[in-house]
Amino acid sequence: MRELSTDVLVVGAGPTGLMLAAWLAKLGVAAVVVDGKAGPTRESRALGVHSRSMEIYDQLGVVDRVLAEGYPAATIRPGYERRSFGAVPIGRFGTGLTPYPGLHVLEQSRNERILLDRLEELGGAVEWDHALVGLSTEGLPGGVGGAGLPGDGDDAGLPDGVGAGLPDGDGHRIRAECRGPGGPLRISARFCVGADGGSSAVRKLSGIPFEGLTNEHTFYVADVLGVSGVAGDSVNLRFGAEEFLLGFPMGPGGHHRLLGVLRTAPGEEVPESLARQRLATVFGVTFAETLWFSTYRIHHRVAARFRQGGVFLAGDAGHVHSPVGAQGMNTGLQDAHNLAFKLADVLQGRASERLLDRYEAERRPVALRLVNSTDRAFALVTSDHRLARAVRRTAPRLIAPVAIRLLPRLPIAPRLFGYLSQIRIHYWIGDPRTDDGVRSPAARSRRRRRGRVVGRRLPWTGPNFEALRTAVWQVHTYGEVDAEVAAAVGRALQAPVHSFPAAGGRGLAEGFCYLVRPDGFVAGAAPVHTAVSHLRSLLPDRWPQHSAT
Repeated sequence: MRELSTDVLVVGAGPTGLMLAAWLAKLGVAAVVVDGKAGPTRESRALGVHSRSMEIYDQLGVVDRVLAEGYPAATIRPGYERRSFGAVPIGRFGTGLTPYPGLHVLEQSRNERILLDRLEELGGAVEWDHALVGLSTEGLPGGVGGAGLPGDGDDAGLPDGVGAGLPDGDGHRIRAECRGPGGPLRISARFCVGADGGSSAVRKLSGIPFEGLTNEHTFYVADVLGVSGVAGDSVNLRFGAEEFLLGFPMGPGGHHRLLGVLRTAPGEEVPESLARQRLATVFGVTFAETLWFSTYRIHHRVAARFRQGGVFLAGDAGHVHSPVGAQGMNTGLQDAHNLAFKLADVLQGRASERLLDRYEAERRPVALRLVNSTDRAFALVTSDHRLARAVRRTAPRLIAPVAIRLLPRLPIAPRLFGYLSQIRIHYWIGDPRTDDGVRSPAARSRRRRRGRVVGRRLPWTGPNFEALRTAVWQVHTYGEVDAEVAAAVGRALQAPVHSFPAAGGRGLAEGFCYLVRPDGFVAGAAPVHTAVSHLRSLLPDRWPQHSAT
């Protein structure tokens, strides 16, 4: 039996697992990646890369390749059956908000290839054809990850599932058993991350419930050439009284990815011929050649916990939903990005394991909101209820043409883009004067409104994102700030200081210091002369803390 020992075991080499592994390698954290497949994915459903994920790719150093291999879709064209109502310029809505406005179409398999190449450049590799078959914890009672261990008194009032983590120190280990072509592989790791999809073995072996439901209808996806009936430069969104179609441009020659819903009896097979016939009859869409065709059922589920002791869930292992909004793969990429920095801070001694509780506190609410919103949208699209059917027949034809003309002129357009592109995600990062940084639901309800900057991804001003490529905790100032005082803040916090011109309209105030996390989210803000006392406790709890000189 072959045996390996590492800091982090990543189970699953899809986009989420490869993103996590590449970031861990970049941050100098030892990791082993295993996957039951023989190699990278060839056929994949996910294909839209949103602005926030593009920013993460920039930080990782691969965005130029994503831009070169992807296909930009600057507009969405909604319509009803055969009729298109016009183009919604989503790319223009994001101008000035992100360096990567619009949607970039790049299928999952090519995202995986880019991430795998980056991982290998950084010295990592994947143990292909090794399926996880066993998972246990050494040195702790209660099963995987010390499930059932009580939290200490400091965890009172935290969200459910937070605070039940393992004690500090490296006395615990996760033991994994894998089955491979060369025989069993045993891996001992400090932490294990399940990034192994909706049927996650890590989640099942850990006994974590996967809460939600499965939609009764069948979804199909077809990769086709020589398409007619849809615009070749836009994402096409077509509604019908009974059906639904999404079309994504994949490149020249009428190459498209078509996704839709077919109403079938439970268990009924959906052949390609039926999908092709309905596409032509309902939507007027035809194509010359099929590269591949697949069907699947839509699940709307979220894991009851994203952390159980030393075990974590990310991507589809923790949340699955309909492809409406094309946000599934992106959310997994962002899970991995968030978790990588927390694991690095803990494993490299800058923080206690309590920091890892924030992963679930930050990312599970994102998954819940996403699943709830896509569930409602998908229900409207597929429901057999009389009212829903009436809405599908009338609303697109009456409302969409007017909305398309008005939306670009409305101030709400950038906000809508922010939600779709995932640059408006908010984490409840605590104020050191009021709580410990992980807000309970009660604490959140006492707060009147979310901050414009704190708890959000740093607003883009142009030059300030270049500093994020260093992937370290840092301090930003904007506008006129005393350089010597700002430098003293940096020395006291043991963090580099970056000063930028004033950023009017971005919420970044002059005379303030902004503490920015390695993942680009703003941990806190304070006037420059009181920044040290206000921001110090927002750093990892074992961060070097020296007085300014």
